[in-house]
Amino acid sequence: MQGTVEDVDVPSASDVLRRCRELVRPALVDAVGRLHPWTGEMAAYSLGWSDTAGTPEPGGSEGKGVRQALALLGAEAVGADAACAVPGAVAVELVHTFSLLHDDVMDADALRRRRPAVWKAYGTGPAVLAGDALLARAVTGLAETPGHHVAAAVRRLCDALNDLVAGQAEDLRFEHRPWDGPGAVGPEEYRSMAEGKTGALLGCALALGAVLGGAPEPTVAALDRAGRHLGLAFQAVDDILGIWGDPATTGKPVHADLHRGKKTHPVLAALAGGSRAARELGTLLASARPTDAAAAERVASLVEEAGGRAATRGEARRHLDAARDALRATPLTRTAARELDVLFAGLADRVM
Repeated sequence: MQGTVEDVDVPSASDVLRRCRELVRPALVDAVGRLHPWTGEMAAYSLGWSDTAGTPEPGGSEGKGVRQALALLGAEAVGADAACAVPGAVAVELVHTFSLLHDDVMDADALRRRRPAVWKAYGTGPAVLAGDALLARAVTGLAETPGHHVAAAVRRLCDALNDLVAGQAEDLRFEHRPWDGPGAVGPEEYRSMAEGKTGALLGCALALGAVLGGAPEPTVAALDRAGRHLGLAFQAVDDILGIWGDPATTGKPVHADLHRGKKTHPVLAALAGGSRAARELGTLLASARPTDAAAAERVASLVEEAGGRAATRGEARRHLDAARDALRATPLTRTAARELDVLFAGLADRVM
């Protein structure tokens, strides 16, 4: 059935995410329980389940569970039972958590979800080790899943991991590239980085559900493409929040990306505008990174004045539209297509 969206009985994005988290949670708990007790403790802390003493925290923030939801909906979208995709959902959630642990170390981000990041709470070495353990458990758990489609699922997860690492490598390298001139980061380079860093795992999550549900390759590829466009929209929104987000909502300090000199879409788009604000911004960034609050505030103001914020909103909308178009052009079950559409819109709607 063609994936269309109707206005009746449509759950909210939060309802969709909650339902999927509840389906995956027992298997996710089991997977973390198979880790070494120490790395398992750090994993539970990073997932918001417990504090650093291992005491359960029922009110802890465990994140939205976007990737696990995409895996279940990918299976349902091709007419399979969501249960067949639970191993894929666990795998992508563990990979996502691994990537956050390592990302916080690389970016020296001290906070994650409004409390100390794992490396601040346990130390850098332990945090890296916990990330390694999560990655190993993700691949092992998926490989041990019974069924005819497991080999294809593991290959797809490994391909996404390679893309994720490549994207993260480029993101780090961009910090040392100049803001203008021959070595400046271009828009296509930025999109390639963002697709690898963020889009690859979102695309993989949707595609894994379809693979485990026995879908044909064209359908799997279309869902992967939709997820990658969603990832680009998601990264654009994250770039906006990294400059103008409320720390109470994002769980991270304001202007963290500016202090690090990250090449994010709002700044790159602002510099490309050629306005007076863009020229002043270029001069300011070329002189030094904004290391104090006043300098960062001035950079943020110039980025907005030069059109960087609006351009990034437009980028998010374009990729959201492309993601939804990919869904609508693919034969999917009506209910899952509707829930995916609602979820896609909800994820990109944080600053629209």
